[in-house]
Amino acid sequence: MTSLRMTAKGRRTAAALGAVSAGLLVLSACDKPTPLATVTVNGTSENTEAACYSDGKAIGESEIKSCLQKEAEKSITVGMDDKVRFGVDPEVAETGWTLFIGGQQAEQEPFKKTYRSIPGNVFFSSGQGGPALKKAQVSLVQTDGNQLKGIWHFELKKGE
Repeated sequence: MTSLRMTAKGRRTAAALGAVSAGLLVLSACDKPTPLATVTVNGTSENTEAACYSDGKAIGESEIKSCLQKEAEKSITVGMDDKVRFGVDPEVAETGWTLFIGGQQAEQEPFKKTYRSIPGNVFFSSGQGGPALKKAQVSLVQTDGNQLKGIWHFELKKGE
């Protein structure tokens, strides 16, 4: 009677193949991360994944309103004289993106570059001649014509 014995090299090879197979299985179960959006003020940056994103496809009409009303998970302090720099992944810039402030569209035409800079005082104006706001929710919205494809939120807090 003969017994099958694996050599040490054979056991290591089998173990390596098993580890690779398990790793591939784990990776296949992971969700693809959404593109990131970043806001930078005075060298301090915050980035976040999308609050709503459908892998580059249009977000359903029923989801848009509730998604625009979601609270921002990331915040950054902005002085009135600071420059606020926004950045998006190239795939977002390719289709275009725009800013919403407090859930309202702030500009008509989508921006098609990965980076832009806006003065901080723009975000804290009440617009009605009233007192300046202490915080503002800014949403970066990926848009392709009339369709919204992704929404990222940041809270800007008024600093000194």
